[in-house]
Amino acid sequence: MCYDVSIIGAGVIGAMTARELAKYELKTVLVEATNDVAMGASKANSGIVHGGFDAKPGSLKARFNVKGCEMMPQVCRDLSVPYKNNGSLVVAFSEEEMETVKELYDRGITNGVPALSILDKAQLKALEPNLSDDVFGALLSESAGIVCPYELTIASTENAVSNGVEFVRNFKVDGISFDNGVFTLTSADGDTIKTKYVINAAGAHSDEISRLIGDESVELIMRRGEYFILDKAVGNLVSRTIFQCPTKMGKGILVSPTVDGNLLIGPTAEDVDVKDDTSTTSEGLKTIKTFSVKSCPTVSARNAITSFSGLRAHPVNNDFIIGPSKINPQFIQAAGIESPGLTSAPAVAEYIAEILVNAIGNVPENKNFNGIRKDVFRFRHATDEEKSAAIAENPAYGRIICRCESITEGEIIDAIKAPAGARDVDGVKRRTRAGMGRCQGGFCGSKVVEILARELGCSINDITKFGKGSNILFERTK
Repeated sequence: MCYDVSIIGAGVIGAMTARELAKYELKTVLVEATNDVAMGASKANSGIVHGGFDAKPGSLKARFNVKGCEMMPQVCRDLSVPYKNNGSLVVAFSEEEMETVKELYDRGITNGVPALSILDKAQLKALEPNLSDDVFGALLSESAGIVCPYELTIASTENAVSNGVEFVRNFKVDGISFDNGVFTLTSADGDTIKTKYVINAAGAHSDEISRLIGDESVELIMRRGEYFILDKAVGNLVSRTIFQCPTKMGKGILVSPTVDGNLLIGPTAEDVDVKDDTSTTSEGLKTIKTFSVKSCPTVSARNAITSFSGLRAHPVNNDFIIGPSKINPQFIQAAGIESPGLTSAPAVAEYIAEILVNAIGNVPENKNFNGIRKDVFRFRHATDEEKSAAIAENPAYGRIICRCESITEGEIIDAIKAPAGARDVDGVKRRTRAGMGRCQGGFCGSKVVEILARELGCSINDITKFGKGSNILFERTK
């Protein structure tokens, strides 16, 4: 079999592009090196939907950020993904930084960002009373929001698969050949996929994938960002995403609510040489503690329930790399998608699909495409009447597995049986939040392992935390 299109990388860009291509009569496959979607930057970032005032005017970042921000609310409604239009603030602590705020305002106006305004100290403190008394003012972006990045990726993949896109896990592309108009992708295990077009959405590894066809144009620097997630007890400390004035390394340490009710602080910005180095460091976490209290003096890492880090693929040219490769026009680059990549994803996916459809020519639309993903049942958000009805229909909804987040066995089974469903403990965690509470899976982890083994029809020893090499059990226990 030869596919029309193969998308390499099941992060948010790859997943949303797969969904866009499902709108057409194309044989499309989404190829992922790991055991699940959203295993790279798409599972470890701030989840901020940026307004678009930070990007350089005329850049791809500016273009797709503003459009993506505009598209995001409807995309999330269609995919039943939690989204909040909470707005963002860039806070200044001096007259000099207020000049930076004014520059960002002017840039935002040039980029076409709606609902921007500059606030003085009194206006700012009225909106966010828990901010430091040392603030001078801020830039308010009312169009900004927050979303869960991995939920958006999962939902996009599910919707794509429901509309005919194939999803192939554990296919690490380490060879690409081209003959007579057809690419052959070869995996590390020797498996092959034949395809007429390739979309390179491999994130941190997109430069490696590009080099497999002899294209050296993708130059990336790995930039690690560390975070704390704080308990829901302090999730309402601020209502908007609070940025400090940006530097050349990024947007700085933020303080932000999450769509799930926690508080997020971070990230740091450190260039690293190892692409898989998602470790946290004492120095990085100390930096977060020091700079987050500058914005909000009552922020305390004592309320942290976990810390994590993510890697973003910073392009040397400081802009997204999107479009046909100069080496082979059937190879489409979607590389260097760092912040505001999550915000830009709907617009980038739409653009890539347009490039591809125009290149192929005369591609009929998929008349059966349904872009609506039915919302999953969330026991913790249901009314008492809804809970009773769900339990009457399926008693598994009456068994709480994760006490911290009130996640039921029924929800975990749904996550496993979903299109492109969970195959490991972290996959269940991302889809249901089982294990994301204060105890971080200390009570529910073993039950999740048992449910996975039962539903997948495999040995409990075969269940992993996040795929190959992360087995949880090796021998029978007492």
